[in-house]
Amino acid sequence: MADDLGASLQAATATLENKPPFKPLPMKAPDVEVERRADGSVVLRSRHAPGPGPRSIAALLKERAEAHPDRPYILQRAPGHGPWRGVTYGEALRAAEGIAQWLLDRGLGVRDSVMVLSANSVEHALVMLGCYTAGTPVAPVSPAYSLLSHDHAKLKHCFALVRPRAVFAQTYEPFARAIQVLRDLDPTLQVVTTDGGGGTTPLAELTATTPSPAVDAGRERLGHDDVAKYLFTSGSTGMPKCVPQTHGMMAGVIAGQEGLKDDPEADPDRVLEALEWMPWSHISAGNIGFNGVLWAGGTLYLDEGKPLPGLFETTIKNLYEVSPPVFGSAPIAFSMLAEAMERDPALRRSFFKNLRYMAYGGATLSNDVYERLQALAVAETGRRIPLTTMYGATETQGVTVVHWLTERVGLVGLPLPGIELKLVPNGSKYEVRVKGPTVTSGYHNDPEKTAAAFDEEGFYKLGDAARFVDPDDPAQGLIFDGRVTEDFKLDSGTWVSVGVLRPDIVAACSPYVQDAVIAGQDKPFVAALVWPSAAGLQALAAEPGAGSPLDKLAAVLKARLAQHNATAGGSSRRIARAMILTEPPSIDAGEITDKGYVNQRAALERRAGLVARLYQEPPGEGVIVI
Repeated sequence: MADDLGASLQAATATLENKPPFKPLPMKAPDVEVERRADGSVVLRSRHAPGPGPRSIAALLKERAEAHPDRPYILQRAPGHGPWRGVTYGEALRAAEGIAQWLLDRGLGVRDSVMVLSANSVEHALVMLGCYTAGTPVAPVSPAYSLLSHDHAKLKHCFALVRPRAVFAQTYEPFARAIQVLRDLDPTLQVVTTDGGGGTTPLAELTATTPSPAVDAGRERLGHDDVAKYLFTSGSTGMPKCVPQTHGMMAGVIAGQEGLKDDPEADPDRVLEALEWMPWSHISAGNIGFNGVLWAGGTLYLDEGKPLPGLFETTIKNLYEVSPPVFGSAPIAFSMLAEAMERDPALRRSFFKNLRYMAYGGATLSNDVYERLQALAVAETGRRIPLTTMYGATETQGVTVVHWLTERVGLVGLPLPGIELKLVPNGSKYEVRVKGPTVTSGYHNDPEKTAAAFDEEGFYKLGDAARFVDPDDPAQGLIFDGRVTEDFKLDSGTWVSVGVLRPDIVAACSPYVQDAVIAGQDKPFVAALVWPSAAGLQALAAEPGAGSPLDKLAAVLKARLAQHNATAGGSSRRIARAMILTEPPSIDAGEITDKGYVNQRAALERRAGLVARLYQEPPGEGVIVI
């Protein structure tokens, strides 16, 4: 079977050179209005009008529950990878209204909040929907702040920003330390868990509360200006900032996506199914994905796997049973998925069974992973699979999307209907700024950071850079061109674009490197710190020959990076030295987010001693000279 799979993949890779057709992508073609200003800035707007959207997410839940009360809504496996269990739309509405009444009975309103400490779950979803229904903002924080942090500094910081009057955690025991930290800060805090441990209130007490007419009246008053939740930035430049998320911001993304729909093959009887692992403490899953499933009246399967060794196997098991029409995830997950499907024809068959297109976000997908995914798609279906991406931030929701067939990766697309994108000259690049209904009005209780985040025209400054695929044909879209704050100059004055170079290095060393950090500011050459992939080390351990897996990896990196350098171009693209990192990135130090994205600046600062070793003469211990 493995030989057959390898042969079919080899044939598919060869076939890619003949460009098999893509599956249809049910979206409108690009149609963009371009305003070129005298100061060199460029403003882009979609000519497509926004589609319909909800008045509020709470009102949307009620509409969908009344339309199909018995349809499965949110499902999660029973412990031990047991059967799927969850709630229908009707059950979710009833539970949300009970939670809303419990909050109203305790006087919680628009100026209060409910903090959620735990990861995605059916119960977390009900608490979130209950808060929406009550008009009380929900504030989900990364579970790592409670479970992996030793000092709980970020948890205490977030708590101080929103001052919640109630906190939810899935079960008491794993969160006991974090709950005690918060109880010490506020002894009056109401703590809710599913098991009622540690003197907490059982969630069943909330869901069983009988809703009064006040719940419906409050829901009817909700509009686009009302805050639905508080989300926290990943803290890449310090402690997390608190970003209010209004119902209008979330509705704006839905309306923008509706304005791009063009689906002549749509099946009105088909129910959207989605499999989601990414945390609800971020916009991609907690807002865009969650609300998108609700808008479609679909079924959301919660994936308790993660793209990490020992956890991704859970995702694979789920994909044997759930074959979603659209699959979205972070690039790191696509890399691991490609590796798994290359070994497993049954997984490949199930994954592509209903798949219409894939979507990645949060970081650039490497060409290597893209080609492997397309080879798998062609081997299974005879056609390539469209790959899209949405670009945005906690402060903006999604603001651009790739909504056309393209072979390029690294695109950020074009503005959603209703969004204005301003590109401002910044050295040799364009800095990205955005304005529209999806963009926050500012940071919660922080007027100083709010004032610094917007320009004189009210455009939010994302801090990213972009460039046109073709300046003479803007409809081909924009390419991500790195973080303005991450880029640096060598001592020669040459700019290094970190956001572009990092994925290229990972791709050049695939599948042996998980991620990399680029060094070289004010230095004579570029160097890299790399985290090895578990799968790569396992493969090297199984290979014959002397030396440890790390010794073998050093030899592989030296050869692969030399190959990269041979075609890289100038000094800004060549890696002169590298070092293998054996300590994983630290959550407490801000080196990595719970979605697996590495913070370049924090990693370089924390590992300054290793960086210095890269530039010693002669090179320090463990340095690979390319």
